[in-house]
Amino acid sequence: MDNFIAPEQLVASLQWRYATKKFDPSRKIPAPIWKALEDSLVLTPSSFGLQPWKFFIIQDQDLRQQLLPHSWNQTQVVEASHLVVFAIKTAIDTDYADRYLERMAEVQGVAIEDLAGFGNMLKGFITKPPLSLDEWAVRQVYIALGQFMAAAALLGIDTCPMEGFIPHKYDEILGLPAQGYRSVVLCPAGYRDPSDKHASRAKVRFPQSTVIGYLPQ
Repeated sequence: MDNFIAPEQLVASLQWRYATKKFDPSRKIPAPIWKALEDSLVLTPSSFGLQPWKFFIIQDQDLRQQLLPHSWNQTQVVEASHLVVFAIKTAIDTDYADRYLERMAEVQGVAIEDLAGFGNMLKGFITKPPLSLDEWAVRQVYIALGQFMAAAALLGIDTCPMEGFIPHKYDEILGLPAQGYRSVVLCPAGYRDPSDKHASRAKVRFPQSTVIGYLPQ
């Protein structure tokens, strides 16, 4: 593959992105670009490859208006082109592991029997996890959030990660528990409004020498 972007393009895209506070509601993400962003979510890496999540895309404006008061009245949820609700699967069990192993055998063209060793390790983790499976799944879903925002920046799409919402109200309005999921974090996506003053503010980051270290020193 020889169509990778240049290092300076990557850095420029990440410098350009910011947590967009005001979106232009008149601008919608074109379908091909949105498809690429959906693909980026599907391709997110996860521990064991288990993908303990689902990404709910909320486009209906009436539904978004219902969510607004449970989003600390942050208007990004109604102004953005797309609203993504990152949710974790609430029942990660051995049956789920079996479905994943079946999918692995199908995609990689191997016999399910050949995956027995990996399957045993996977089920051992699920039955005796080192931390709660919900906490583990939440950590995984933040990997997806980071990948989504980085992919969006590379495509010139603005995003805003949002923990400022009431998860149980979102779950209730969207009917997530009945589907076996609960919401963790939000990410509106679209195009910044030219009047959003936050876009021109310099990023405040600690110096590279403070946050990057090499060992041994």
